Amino acid sequence: MARGGHGLARVAVVVRAGAAPLWWLGVVAAGLGLAVPGLTGRRIGVLAGAALFLIAAALVSYLGRGRYLALARPATRAGRHDVLQDRAVSVRDWRRGHRWWLLLAFAAALGSDFAVPAAGGMLLAGCGVGLWLKAAWLGRREQEADALFWVRVDRLSRRAGRPAGKPARSYRTTGVAAGDTHRRRTGATV
Repeated sequence: MARGGHGLARVAVVVRAGAAPLWWLGVVAAGLGLAVPGLTGRRIGVLAGAALFLIAAALVSYLGRGRYLALARPATRAGRHDVLQDRAVSVRDWRRGHRWWLLLAFAAALGSDFAVPAAGGMLLAGCGVGLWLKAAWLGRREQEADALFWVRVDRLSRRAGRPAGKPARSYRTTGVAAGDTHRRRTGATV
């Protein structure tokens, strides 16, 4: 970046980047699991899957909230030469970085259908819903602060995820006019 600027990705966008793939892979795996009677039978599989869905959604949405708040408290205003990363780029980078993990999770959910039909798929879908809920929670924090939270791209994990991981020391903020949008300098316009 020119003159000391950094690339910034919006925190809520990075968090929800995995929500749709997890949801859809989970729905497909659960649907395919209903075609297999499994060891436990479909009824027990669906009941176990419903419990796993609720537990996963709650855990994923609540775990780590304290860390997000701790990084948001000392947030500083984004600099004139910082560049905001487009939402589509953040999502694409996350999905590329996690594609093998997503494929492995989908394969595991399909494999579990032979023992407990639909349960593994419902667990995946619950993780996706949990990420949506966490992103919505972050959006509400942004509304309260009247600012959007951004993390430096070089502080994300190798797979372009974990915006609240150890490398992240604090967030940057912009005005709400910046939206999720793209490659715009943050100077006087936001």
